[in-house]
Amino acid sequence: MRARMWGLSAAIGLLAACGTVATVSAVEPVAGGLSLSTMFGDGGSSGRDARKSASKAMPLDGMAEADRRAAEKILRNPTLYRRLPVESFTCDRALLDFSLAHPEIVVDIWRVLGISKVALDPTAPGQWQMSDGWGTEGTLRLLRHERTAEGGTMVLLGQGGYTGSLSPQPLSGSCLLLVRYRPTGAAADGTARHAMQVDAFLDADGVGLEIVTRTLQPMIVRSSASNLHEICQFMASLSAAAAENPEGVSRLSGRLTKIDSADRQTFAALARNAGSGGITVDPIAAEKLPAKLASRWIPARQLQTEQIR
Repeated sequence: MRARMWGLSAAIGLLAACGTVATVSAVEPVAGGLSLSTMFGDGGSSGRDARKSASKAMPLDGMAEADRRAAEKILRNPTLYRRLPVESFTCDRALLDFSLAHPEIVVDIWRVLGISKVALDPTAPGQWQMSDGWGTEGTLRLLRHERTAEGGTMVLLGQGGYTGSLSPQPLSGSCLLLVRYRPTGAAADGTARHAMQVDAFLDADGVGLEIVTRTLQPMIVRSSASNLHEICQFMASLSAAAAENPEGVSRLSGRLTKIDSADRQTFAALARNAGSGGITVDPIAAEKLPAKLASRWIPARQLQTEQIR
C-alpha cells in the first residue's frame, strides 16, 4: 500500500481513517451557497480557534463518567492538536453507517487484498485492539456516537505506544478524535453526498512530549492527512464496487475470516442492496473485483506475480 501507516502517525492517521468512509475531493460549494469550510469551520488547522471550537463541540455530557474524565484530561493540555481538512464524499448511506460502526470490516478487507499490515480486532462492542504493523500498537474505544437526520458525531479514544526507528525511545500516549459528518445532497447518479470533519487531540506521555513537539510534529501532520486521503480513496473504490458489482463485494465479504459471521452477512446484504440494477451475476467480473480494488495500492509488477484469491 503506497500510503502506509508509518510509526507514530498512526495515532492520528489510523484512528481517523478507521471511522471514515469517503471519496476525497476539493472543498466545494454546497446547498445554500455555504462551503464545507463554512459549515465546519476552517480546513486543516492547528490554531487556537479551531481547537476551542472542537473542544466545545465534544459531546461530553452524553458520555459515561469515566469516559468523560478521560476525554477532559486530554482536552486540557494536548501535546498536539490538528483539525484535518474537510472531506467531501459520495457513499451509500447504509454502507457508510455500517462501516462507521464496524471499522474492523474495512481493515479486514485490506488484509484479504494484501494491501496493508493494519489490524483492528474487536474485543467488546465499541472496543478494538489495533496494530499498524510498523511499530504502533494499542486500543481504540468508541466513547460516544450520536446519530441524527442531519448526520452524526463520533468520539474515539486511542491509547497505545510506538517502538521503531522514528524515535530513539519507545513512545506512549493517547489520541482523542472528534468525527463529525453530515449529508450535503446527492451526486448526479443519485448517490448520497456527505461532508466529514475530523479533529484530533494527541497526548504524548513523558519523554514523548518533547520528541513529538520538536521532531515528529510536522511528519504527523503531513502523514495523517496523506494516509487519510489514500484510505478514503480505497473506500471510494469499495463503495463504487458495491453499486456496480454488489455480488462481487458480497463474495469478498465471505473471505473476511476475522469478522463475526452475522456482521459479514449484514455487510453482504448491504452490498447487494447498493446495486441500483439488482445483483450482478457475471462470475468473471465478480472474480476480478479483488484485483481491481487492490490495483491502486499494489504495484503492477506485484499484481502480476501474486494471485489474489
